[in-house]
Amino acid sequence: MRLIYCVEDDEGIRELITLALSTADFEVAGFEESGGLYAQLKNKIPDLILLDLMLPKTDGITILKELKKDSNYCRIPVIILTAKSMELDKVKGLESGADDYITKPFGVMELIARVKAVLRRSEKGTSENDVMKYGGLVLDYNKRTVFYTDNPVNLTYKEFELLHYLMLNKDIVLSRDKILSEVWGYDYEGETRTVDMHIKTIRQKLDAAGCHDYVATVRSAGYKFQEP
Repeated sequence: MRLIYCVEDDEGIRELITLALSTADFEVAGFEESGGLYAQLKNKIPDLILLDLMLPKTDGITILKELKKDSNYCRIPVIILTAKSMELDKVKGLESGADDYITKPFGVMELIARVKAVLRRSEKGTSENDVMKYGGLVLDYNKRTVFYTDNPVNLTYKEFELLHYLMLNKDIVLSRDKILSEVWGYDYEGETRTVDMHIKTIRQKLDAAGCHDYVATVRSAGYKFQEP
């Protein structure tokens, strides 16, 4: 049974999430704020974290950044919970390493679908193209590592999956909708900006490692992976 941690200060929403995911055969542990989450993380690593951004004491963005900086927790997929009016926080969350987001108010079916989609991607293995090398860029799928000329490129779970998908389709132009379908696992209802934000952070991290121009923008079409 997959383990989900839910950090949500609204008791009603926390109980709704717990009940909904429990009926879908997930084990769920709920926390009101960051203290409970950090204490439990020391005991057991979950398969996924649902993280509200508007929390007492420590806000969700800060928690997310701390998780992504910690080598013990940085690979845990995180879905952020945002209010519909908090567009900027949604962007900040995705740029800080969130793998997906759910806008409040949300339906139970949407919640379950998004959780399953993220987990499906995190559990997905590959028997071919385990290690891909282009120039000095090396991606090892099984070890979930990326290096450029021995410089590590630390990607979030979703960034890693996106780069892997682009590399699998080298020199093929992929539309944003196609990327959403294949990497996120379901229709994002036109929210293609999440692709752009993830591409942006991937480029920034590759650039920081000295790896330039591997991910190209094809105007009015999408993106492609190429050897410069």
